[in-house]
Amino acid sequence: MPSWLRTTLGVLLVLAGLVWFLQGINVLPGTFMRGSTLWTVIGAVVAVAGLSLLGVFRNRSGR
Repeated sequence: MPSWLRTTLGVLLVLAGLVWFLQGINVLPGTFMRGSTLWTVIGAVVAVAGLSLLGVFRNRSGR
């Protein structure tokens, strides 16, 4: 996968996950997602997936 595509998808996933997470914990106004534990969990999982695409969890030791 090209690096620009990986970066774009990673950023989009992090942003979507963050919005869903914040709606799930009643911080952002929204629709049916507001105050739902299910959307809190989904948002967190999607945000972590985006962070992994961005390479945040890479091993920094060089191995």
